[in-house]
Amino acid sequence: MNSNIKKYLKEAIKFIVLAAIILNAISYYNSLDLNKDKLNIDSFKLLDNTTYQVVQNKPLLVHFWATWCPTCKFEAPNIEKISKDYEVITIAVESGTKKEIQKYLDEHKLSFKVVNDRDGFFSRKFNIKVYPTTLIYDKEKNLKFSEVGYTSTAGLYSRMILSK
Repeated sequence: MNSNIKKYLKEAIKFIVLAAIILNAISYYNSLDLNKDKLNIDSFKLLDNTTYQVVQNKPLLVHFWATWCPTCKFEAPNIEKISKDYEVITIAVESGTKKEIQKYLDEHKLSFKVVNDRDGFFSRKFNIKVYPTTLIYDKEKNLKFSEVGYTSTAGLYSRMILSK
């Protein structure tokens, strides 16, 4: 019986490693067309009608998501956590009215800063085609990392630390 457990454990590890390789390859492929230019936006109009000024000399995480995206819902707590420690702006793409997005945020206990990209302007500007997509800019606003698809809290923190 012990040898059967070892056999299944070995197969499970192989599957996990292979799945990680495949998911990273897909993420890389999906990120090839992203706009990799220096961030040239100084402010964003937020869902609550306030203006978020991009902070100079600090890294910035820009997260594209949608209320209709199941992976985005799963990743949202990670974005919420990192938004407590770093500069984070999220862009809700084609997710409805301000009221609908606010209802979603309230239902999921999310308080991060949100831009309503109702018509997809920002998603086109950054050439985002898959959700969620996370872009991390260094303090000089150069793109340092991009992740298409789910990103763990630890992954976000490590990338933000490397972007300082």
